[in-house]
Amino acid sequence: MSGHVHVLALVGSLRSGSHNRQLAEAAVKHAPDGVEVTLYEGLAEVPFYNEDIDTDERRPAATRLRETAARADAFLLVTPEYNGTMPAVLKNAIDWLSRPFGAGALAGTPTAVVGTAFGQYGGVWAQDDARKSAGIAGATILEDATLAIPGSVTRFAETHPADDTEAVAQLRQVLSALAAAIEAPAS
Repeated sequence: MSGHVHVLALVGSLRSGSHNRQLAEAAVKHAPDGVEVTLYEGLAEVPFYNEDIDTDERRPAATRLRETAARADAFLLVTPEYNGTMPAVLKNAIDWLSRPFGAGALAGTPTAVVGTAFGQYGGVWAQDDARKSAGIAGATILEDATLAIPGSVTRFAETHPADDTEAVAQLRQVLSALAAAIEAPAS
């Protein structure tokens, strides 16, 4: 790999002990060589998107999100499933990063969506919604770079995802796909 790839992880759960946050922590810890994953902190402080405040200097949390995202080579969206869809905090981040329309931080940026949920399908509805929303926002969605881990409450009851060999291997595959998308952009 010729360069260093910076992946920004946005986690849809605000709970400090969430399994999805732990999954993102595993991505940080076990990223392949040449890939650095940064876990974004501060989504709870970003106000709900409102075009009226998009030009207002009183939105420092949204500005920080955009500035941090602008430095990323790729995005890893990590989402639990809330009532069959992604959490509002992740959707809100996508909304802020979609602006200005056509030139937001997501535009043309390789993006993968992963997550874990209690249900038997691992949160695939939430992941599908996150892919759809980020794709409409202009991200280059890696449709084949997926990871939906079911049964999170029991699977990760006593094991952090960073210590789950299978989860780590699958995360590394997703991160390698993101790095490859940077190295050889779609034509």
